[in-house]
Amino acid sequence: MLLSEIAERERRFKLALRAGLPILAFIGLVIYAVVLKNIFIATTLENLAMLLGIIFVTIYFIFFLMELSAAETLLDKTTHSFHEQAFISQLRSYNANFIAILDIQNIETIEEQYGIEAKEKLLTHIISSLNGFLKKNKFTSPIIGRRNGSEFIIAVKNNSKDAFVDTLILFTQKFKTAKNIDIDYSFAVVDAKESYDKVLLHLKDLLRIRENSDDGQKIPLSIVDSEKPDNIHQLKIEKIEQTSIDALQHKNLLFTFRPLFCLETKQTDVYEVFVKLKSSDTDELLPRVYLPILNRLGLSREYDLTITKHVFKLLKKLDENISLAFNLSPFSLRDPLFQKHFFKTLESSGVAPSRIIIQLYERKTHHDLSGYLKTLEALRDKGIRICIDNFGSSNASIDYIRHFKFDMLQFDRDYIANIEDDQSNIMLHTMVSMSKENGILTVAKWVDTQKQKEKLEELGIDYIQGFTVHKPLYEDELLAKHNITGEKI
Repeated sequence: MLLSEIAERERRFKLALRAGLPILAFIGLVIYAVVLKNIFIATTLENLAMLLGIIFVTIYFIFFLMELSAAETLLDKTTHSFHEQAFISQLRSYNANFIAILDIQNIETIEEQYGIEAKEKLLTHIISSLNGFLKKNKFTSPIIGRRNGSEFIIAVKNNSKDAFVDTLILFTQKFKTAKNIDIDYSFAVVDAKESYDKVLLHLKDLLRIRENSDDGQKIPLSIVDSEKPDNIHQLKIEKIEQTSIDALQHKNLLFTFRPLFCLETKQTDVYEVFVKLKSSDTDELLPRVYLPILNRLGLSREYDLTITKHVFKLLKKLDENISLAFNLSPFSLRDPLFQKHFFKTLESSGVAPSRIIIQLYERKTHHDLSGYLKTLEALRDKGIRICIDNFGSSNASIDYIRHFKFDMLQFDRDYIANIEDDQSNIMLHTMVSMSKENGILTVAKWVDTQKQKEKLEELGIDYIQGFTVHKPLYEDELLAKHNITGEKI
């Protein structure tokens, strides 16, 4: 049984006891007066009315408390774990060592394919199984709560963080399929030393960092140092947060440029811009690490505008045949104020808009699709080219291409990595053919072997990027190769 269900039973028992005390007291007084004191109570109409009134008030009070009990339950209605506020209340006296957040990433797909009822039964099953699994692995009385539709929070007293992480890894492996439904889990673990609000923010940051990882690793993340292999900076989130703010404030950005080689002309006329943040006492921070934090702090638009201004200045120094492709957040592009600053910067730069390629990537289709497409059309009307990144990795990319003619498609790296696989080859061939029919240029990134390059040439890919082309260039190397002014940026 879940700790939340035990706590709810205790709460309801205490409430029922409180509700029953008036009746017991009333019965006791009647027995005392009539039996022990031999007090005669006349059966007058007035006394009967008073007795009925007392009984009515008592019963009404009991039902009121029962209804109040149901409304103020500690339980999440679906899973019977604690709801978030009850979880926070329990934490005050629990003295947890670690808190984890467990997210079922494909919850929307599950609901679409199996329905709401099946989804809710699955969630109940998962939480019940998680509770039993933690207890089986010597985590006594874990607290489990539900934040929202797909996120669960777990607090434990165990002294070993590694043991907690290992147990969650084993759970997500053992229960990756439940009730014949495939489940995609993600989780993160932090020390429970700070306030719950701060801990939750850190957990959410870690999940976003993990989801944004472009190396395909599915490893849990932690704020504190760990012996587990992890190519993500093992820094405290507070330190990453401050480093990100400082780097943005002082424009401490490290730009590298990945050449896109045109297979038809055998020339490099496009470079993809990649940005890292510089830090005085750590390695550079990768976008997958700092972007979730900048987004949470509301600094993503400032960051995108900083990137934009730098790219425009750089383009003025480069040969006019060179274009630069760079990512902008869809949230920035949909912001009217950002659009105003963007177009103003473009106009004052004097750069030909056709040399600008904006890369877009979204996992979910925006709810106001028609409004977003108008924004993209406004960019297109200026002559700016629009590229959809990681095409084929999400339903959103398919939805967008049905309604908007992009200038370029960059295929998801899985298609390139698995190009020897017949199914991947067939799908890639279909997407390339579709793109050619619609006049859309195609890009294959992460091309690291000669065999991949040959296969892609056979398929008719327009551009390739990877170590078979050239390693990324630093800014001074790019300027040395294509600078037409001799000036430094």
